[in-house]
Amino acid sequence: MNWRKIRCRVALFRQQTLNVDNNQLLSRDARAALKLINEGLVLDATDVQILRILQEDARLSYTGIGKRLRKAHSTIYDRIRRMEEQGIIRKYTAIIDCEKIGAKKITALVTVYTDPKETDDIAAQLAKKAEVLDVYTSLSEELLIIAKIAADDQDGLHSFIADCVAPLRGVLRIRTSIVTRKFKEADSHSLGSLDSVKVYKKTP
Repeated sequence: MNWRKIRCRVALFRQQTLNVDNNQLLSRDARAALKLINEGLVLDATDVQILRILQEDARLSYTGIGKRLRKAHSTIYDRIRRMEEQGIIRKYTAIIDCEKIGAKKITALVTVYTDPKETDDIAAQLAKKAEVLDVYTSLSEELLIIAKIAADDQDGLHSFIADCVAPLRGVLRIRTSIVTRKFKEADSHSLGSLDSVKVYKKTP
C-alpha cells in the first residue's frame, strides 16, 4: 500500500472540505468521510457510496458500481480490495428466509446478568455457540449480556440455556424472552449517514 499517496489523498480531502463556504452544508457522505478520516481511516465520500451500494446489492459487478458512481472499473476494484484488506468489508453472504424452506425455529432474547469480572469471558464463550446469533454486553443498573438465540423448539431452548448458559462461571441469573412476532428484522446494519458510526483502523 502506497502510504505517500494515501497521505496526499487525506491532505487533499481535508483542504477541499475546509475550503467549503461556512454557509454551505457538506454532503452527507462528505461529512461521513471526514469523520472517518479524523478517526484514522482513509475513506472518502466515494468509498462510503460504494459501501452503501454493496449493502443494497453485493452482487453488483465492479463495472455496475462504476456506472452508478461514474467511476472507472479499476477505481472501484482498487477501493473495494483496500476496504476488504482493512477489514471494513468483512464478508459477502446470502440472507436466507428459513421459514420459506421449512426450517422453522424459535428465537429468544436472553438476558444474562453476570459477575462483572466474568462478563467478557462469558460473552466470548457464548459467541462460539452455533445456537447464538448475536451477543452484546450492556450496562444499565447492572452489567449484563444480551444474546439472541435460535432453537428448534422450546424444549431445545430450555436445554441449551440449562446446559450451556447457566453453568458458566459468573452467571448470576438469566431472563428469557421468546420472540412471538417479527415486525422488522434487518439483514445488516444500515450505514445511515455514518454520523454515529465509529469505525476503527485495523492494526497493521
